[in-house]
Amino acid sequence: MHLSREFIAGKHKYLFGSIILLFLSVVCVAFSITGDDDFDIARREVLLRRIGDELLSQSGDPTSRVLPVKKIAKNEYQIRFENDLTFQPDSLVNTTRRLLAKDPLTHDYVVNVLNVGDASVAYGFAISGNKKDDIVACKGRKQPKASYLINIKFKPTGINTTKYKYLLGGLPFLAFVGFIFLRSAKPGRVAPADQNTDMLTLGSLLFDVKNRQLTINENIIDLTGTETRILRILALSPNETIARNRLQKEIWEDEGVIVGRSLDMFISKLRKKLEPDPNVNIVVIRSKGYKLEVG
Repeated sequence: MHLSREFIAGKHKYLFGSIILLFLSVVCVAFSITGDDDFDIARREVLLRRIGDELLSQSGDPTSRVLPVKKIAKNEYQIRFENDLTFQPDSLVNTTRRLLAKDPLTHDYVVNVLNVGDASVAYGFAISGNKKDDIVACKGRKQPKASYLINIKFKPTGINTTKYKYLLGGLPFLAFVGFIFLRSAKPGRVAPADQNTDMLTLGSLLFDVKNRQLTINENIIDLTGTETRILRILALSPNETIARNRLQKEIWEDEGVIVGRSLDMFISKLRKKLEPDPNVNIVVIRSKGYKLEVG
């Protein structure tokens, strides 16, 4: 019974620790994904600025600035320039495709070059993860020098949404599994295998709690009510130390009086009544309490 209780208690601690570890792992993964996405987005903005820088160089303008990249929608960015420029469509397509190939979040996107004055589309093309679906036209026609904006709209990959759905959706399931395991392994007070705490076996002694008797070799030893309560507490946890204050509290607190020396007196009487079986004895654990040793 003692080993069984230790096994169940150990199983409970192991399962509880495992659930906590899994929960913390999920939380850590969620935060790490957030951090990775923020980094990738920042890296994308650098690549977009690089596109603008190369277009200025191709336009013969090595001195004017590319203005800060502006995010105009959830998946859409705008590249702006300080001065007017001209561009070759095939160079714009090749430069954009080459640089955005370094963005792990980018597979499909649409590029529109707008005239600043009237927001009309001067040139546009679409790139797909499958090159057969690319839409690129009029690559050989050089565009006149003017004030342009370049809008690049990315197709949502759904990676972030999917990750968070799995993570957040898994938390309730994890909690449910943890509840089931913890409930099944909950270590209450463990009774003997037959669940009958009115009849307990202590070595060769039969302890009849209900009738306050010890029986050995058909000899009956009567117990007082207090002796019965003390022995029952010890017998339900054989070979385990029971704290002295616990015994005092459970035996006498209901009566409103706790007498320290009374416990020693009853323990002494119980020892004498257990003497018929030398393998059963109540020992004192110094500064802690008492233990019912059952060989």
